[in-house]
Amino acid sequence: MTHLEMTYRNAIEQTKNKIIEDMNNYFGSKKNIPTFEDYLADRGQYLEQIWTNVWLNKATNNVPKQEKITFLMEKGFETENVSRKIINHLFRTEIRTYKTFDTYNWVNEKFNDQIEQWSDQYHKARAHFLQREEEDRLRIEMVRLQDEMEQTIEKIIDANEGALYLYIRYFTAEQLASDFKHKRKFAPVDTFALEEKLVEIGAFSETSYLTISTFFYELTGEIHKTRHHGRAYFEYETYYDRYERLYAEYLAEILPKLVVEQLPDSIANEYRNTFSETTSAAMIENILEYIYEPLANELIESIQDEYVSDLLMLSTIPFDLNEHEKLYEEALEDRERKWIEEQAEIERKKEEEKRILDDIFGQEYRPALERNIRYTLHVGETNTGKTHHALEKMKAANTGMYLAPLRLLAIEVYEKLNGEEAPCSLKTGEEEKIISGANHISCTVEMFHEKDFYDCIVIDEAQMLNDKDRGFSWYKAITKANAKEVHIIGSWSAKEMILQLLGDAEIEIYEYTRDIPLEVEKKEFKINQVKKGDALICFSRKRVLETASRLENAKHSVSMIYGSMPPETRKKQVQRFINGETSIIVSTDAIGMGLNLPIRRIVFLENEKFDGTRRRLLTSQEVKQIAGRAGRKGIYNVGKVSFVSDIKTMKRLLDSEDKPVQTFSVAPTNAIFERFQKYYRDLGTFFELWEQFDSPNGTKKASLSEERELYNRIHGTEIEARLSITDLYGFLHLPFSKKEPDLIWQWEQTMYAILNNADLPEPRIKKRNLEELELSYKAIGLHLLFLYRLDQRTEALYWERLREEISDHVHERLRTDVKNMAKKCRRCGRKLPWEHEFQICDECHMNQSRRRYGE
Repeated sequence: MTHLEMTYRNAIEQTKNKIIEDMNNYFGSKKNIPTFEDYLADRGQYLEQIWTNVWLNKATNNVPKQEKITFLMEKGFETENVSRKIINHLFRTEIRTYKTFDTYNWVNEKFNDQIEQWSDQYHKARAHFLQREEEDRLRIEMVRLQDEMEQTIEKIIDANEGALYLYIRYFTAEQLASDFKHKRKFAPVDTFALEEKLVEIGAFSETSYLTISTFFYELTGEIHKTRHHGRAYFEYETYYDRYERLYAEYLAEILPKLVVEQLPDSIANEYRNTFSETTSAAMIENILEYIYEPLANELIESIQDEYVSDLLMLSTIPFDLNEHEKLYEEALEDRERKWIEEQAEIERKKEEEKRILDDIFGQEYRPALERNIRYTLHVGETNTGKTHHALEKMKAANTGMYLAPLRLLAIEVYEKLNGEEAPCSLKTGEEEKIISGANHISCTVEMFHEKDFYDCIVIDEAQMLNDKDRGFSWYKAITKANAKEVHIIGSWSAKEMILQLLGDAEIEIYEYTRDIPLEVEKKEFKINQVKKGDALICFSRKRVLETASRLENAKHSVSMIYGSMPPETRKKQVQRFINGETSIIVSTDAIGMGLNLPIRRIVFLENEKFDGTRRRLLTSQEVKQIAGRAGRKGIYNVGKVSFVSDIKTMKRLLDSEDKPVQTFSVAPTNAIFERFQKYYRDLGTFFELWEQFDSPNGTKKASLSEERELYNRIHGTEIEARLSITDLYGFLHLPFSKKEPDLIWQWEQTMYAILNNADLPEPRIKKRNLEELELSYKAIGLHLLFLYRLDQRTEALYWERLREEISDHVHERLRTDVKNMAKKCRRCGRKLPWEHEFQICDECHMNQSRRRYGE
């Protein structure tokens, strides 16, 4: 038998079944038995269509493709290379008239003149229809009644909210008393850390817990299943988890009985009349099935503030609803009283902390100016002679002090004055050079001491007031300078802030403008356009060395300047450029402060810099400070400025007005530490108070982040225990590179040596490459900071000479090693073309992108 024949037989049987099914539906809707003729008149169209629909669908779906092809070929169709879709369409068309089943004839033979069979078919169909109709009615009534019952049950629960809480409160009290008596306490762990074995640490103590919420954090020792963000997990069970589960079980026990007792008679009667049965706790429990857990969650949240002591006392009192309601009201009053007392204590502590903060920090940061000082303010653009004019005034005074932003500038002024037969001493954190008979001294600004008197004090780069870490040194120098006259040098942006700090003091203002104009080149700079007298600016040591290497290999002679370069080396690099031994400078923005050089053109190789947190566009002040180094009177009477990209944006920054300095930085003083020690004895608390302290309007606090990180390393050690707070902070505050692990280690070892009255450990000296030499220079500098702080000046002289030797080595390495440097991918180390714009190669970039896409 073929599939076609089998399908034909199945189609006939399905057609007969569908006709009977349709007939039963027809009969069910008729209250009286219809005649056979009525049926044919009403359902004749259905009988005509049903065979065709059943047959075509079955034949199309059930007959295999090859049998369809054979059938069509017998009909004369060409089927070779014809798609399945077309074959199905042709087959469906041709099969339509294949052995038509006569539905009218079959119905006629089965039911016409078969009165008893016709009547029996009707009555069965009608009875089934009425039964189904009644079931639907009851189902609808059940849903309606259940909705009404659910609403009523919610009202019952709401009306018994207080009673339910009292039941749960007593249940909790009994359970808590049992747990405290029989359960063991475990050491806390992350509940998801199932790999950690729980450790028993003894019995529970009721005095360890104020409220039940604090006890709920404890672990039961069991593991339970939980869900987070739709996913199932296993974790260690807390008492919160257990009590929530126990609450749900307890509610399942008491709530159905409570609802049955309070269910209105009207609803109970309606239920009995509809379903011929009475309401029961079991039936109510089915309705309440989804209420227990949400209600348990509400109750466990409500009970969190209960005092453990109250609950343990309650567990000894037999439950009586009225009695326990009175006890609860008394507990609420007591809790309210305790809460008021606690809030009052919190407010008292806040006020006390506020008073302590005010006493410690108080008025420390208000200017205390001597009104008989004559102030001279030198403001203007870079490279306009401000510092020169102020120094001339200082030279003419009997005694004078110059305060520099950088050790290098302090050294330069020291050498300049001595070279002009104006004896001058030098004092920075890392060296002291006392010149016999000198009445002038050149210092870094941090060396300023307000008790020292001079006829003239010069404070350079005063716009550094707003530097978040060092700005307070300028604030202190400006507001507490002890002199007949004080010369303050700064940019236009600092003018208003300085005037505000000086208040109504006598002030003479000199304003400086450039004699040499700046001209921005219209075309983007290309490295092959470099010329003698150019200063190329980038913003990392690595980029400086890479750029210098490229230029050296292209037969250019190059000087280099970057922040971590030893000042002596920097001086030699600068001098080579001044003397014409090199024709080009490659520098970071370190060139922007205090260096007056014969520069023809400043070229910005980058428009952005990393500021320690993120890469950002240069500020207007930064662009001006650096660009202002272009031009030198009598050599280059026009200063050129060039950019490698986005010339319009950079020119706008160069031409825009300076944003005035709005704030100045404040930092801790010895007086603050003296007041702090009236209340506390550890520096950790000081750092916390410093965070809480709101500095006055117009100021910002120094972050003290480096000092705090260093303190965290020695917290609780002998170093902290044996030093006074002021001395310890002084050592933490030493100005060295706290990002270098070797220097941190050296600092710690030196601190232990000081405590034990041992010789200070010598710094590690390594000379294998440029990086090691520069780190060795920093290590000697840190050693010198300690030596001068401990007044070991004789030994310091030896290390100063050794440091000069290291700086000479750095200088020589720069001359010899730079040519051999190459631009390399920071990931794989592969050499990159000099013109490659990025720090990684294309292949590493592609691999990185693929990984991100894959994630």
